[in-house]
Amino acid sequence: MPAREARFYEQLEGGLVRCTICPRRCVIKPGERGFCGTRENRGGRLYSLIYGEVSASAIDPIEKKPLFHFEPGSLTFSISTVGCNFKCPWCQNYHISQVRPEDYRTVRMEPEEVVALAKRYNCPSISITYNEPIIWLEFVEDVGKLAKREGLEVVLVTNGYITPEALDAVAGLIDAANVDVKSFSDAFYKRYCKGDLESVLQAVVAMREKGIHVETTTLIIPGLNDSEEELRALCKWHYENLGPDTPIHFSRFYPCYKMLYKEPTPISTLQKAHDIAVEEGLRYVYVGNLPGNPGEHTYCPGCGEAVIKRFGFEIVDWRLDEQMRCSNCGTRIPIRGSYHRRGGWHPLLIY
Repeated sequence: MPAREARFYEQLEGGLVRCTICPRRCVIKPGERGFCGTRENRGGRLYSLIYGEVSASAIDPIEKKPLFHFEPGSLTFSISTVGCNFKCPWCQNYHISQVRPEDYRTVRMEPEEVVALAKRYNCPSISITYNEPIIWLEFVEDVGKLAKREGLEVVLVTNGYITPEALDAVAGLIDAANVDVKSFSDAFYKRYCKGDLESVLQAVVAMREKGIHVETTTLIIPGLNDSEEELRALCKWHYENLGPDTPIHFSRFYPCYKMLYKEPTPISTLQKAHDIAVEEGLRYVYVGNLPGNPGEHTYCPGCGEAVIKRFGFEIVDWRLDEQMRCSNCGTRIPIRGSYHRRGGWHPLLIY
């Protein structure tokens, strides 16, 4: 199958290569692939099997990522490929994340085509999403360079499992990221994701330090990561390392993939997570996968007014001025970019 030489790897003795794109740092023998199934050793060189291979593309609201404090109300051109460097048994996009490149029909796109489509549909940003963008980093880098030239922003929706050197290489091209912090337990990461917690936490902090707009999401799975102790530890870490103004999202779990036996997250559990986050000093706490819940709204920390009301992915009420100040008390809400009045949205699948 088509392949492009990777940029993030080291050549070792005996024809071996070490991939340096994620903390797994797979050492790969000739003719074999790394953990993600998308990077193959061919004759002592590492090749990406997914460069330009697009599994899906669509026009999404930026709130779907979810990003609530970045270019609110805007549309984003979303693209994905196949594969992942995690093995989460609840993945809602398992049909693209847990397959090998040869087992899924993709469409070939060059970076120029991606940028042209984003501009054609008047999207101010391009989101690399649906599956894990880190394993696609060579393509992400090339798309990012062209996007910058055309005045477009680049968004990652990611598990954050990236090496410091790989992040350094692309950080200047990334404007925003929603990072899944799947649990605050290393044992959870090792058992279910086949990764480690500390690498993710380090990457989230590094992204923020490099000027990337960061929001985090934790999917609350009943009985696995929903204890008060763990949620409080997560929120304390978030406050101390990302600050009180970095948005945190708690999403409702629904049965999927290999976890069809699990019940959806009780609403009371999501409310508990929300309340713990507020108790720990976090100012922008959101509840997701529950359209119509008050936890979708942005509240002013100065007066408590609901300054942005949402229903699902739609903004239904906006009470901030052009400087993002509360219309009631004048407190500035930390939002990157401007408010886009899109006037409604319906799903648009490009491929």
